[in-house]
Amino acid sequence: MRHDISSNRTRLLVTAALFAAVITLTTAYLLHIPVPTGYVHLGDAFVYLAASLLPAPYAVAAAAIGAGLADLLTYPAWMPATLVIKAVVALFFTARGETLLCRRNVAALFAAAVFSPAAYGAANAVMMGTPLGFWPQFVPTFIQAAANGVVYAVLARALDTVGLKARLLSR
Repeated sequence: MRHDISSNRTRLLVTAALFAAVITLTTAYLLHIPVPTGYVHLGDAFVYLAASLLPAPYAVAAAAIGAGLADLLTYPAWMPATLVIKAVVALFFTARGETLLCRRNVAALFAAAVFSPAAYGAANAVMMGTPLGFWPQFVPTFIQAAANGVVYAVLARALDTVGLKARLLSR
């Protein structure tokens, strides 16, 4: 019994670490598109996947660490905001359903598409010292969140089709 619990925790920790690495790479380097207020990336799709697959504490850690490391490597001033924002975004999703693309996670895509741009817009306004800093950050982050939502939906549907969640969790 003790071995099963330890084995399951190890599997979850390793999966979270792998997601953190993938989030870092897809945020900082792969399909990384610079914009005037930072960059647009596809790392959030993997934040959403991690949060749909892993229990909340592991998903929050994977999201915050992965995105935080990406900011540390590219735009370090954004790291504190990112640690909080990505942790909150991960909490919108659930891993409790049988599939990745369940109703709750579809609703979470909309919540993330509103919260993330608003939070980054607010962070930019604080960093710039003026409320006018909100909109230049909001618009590209909204586009990024929407694009990441589409990528997540396609990936989640494909992974649900092959039964990844059931396979990973049944071992």
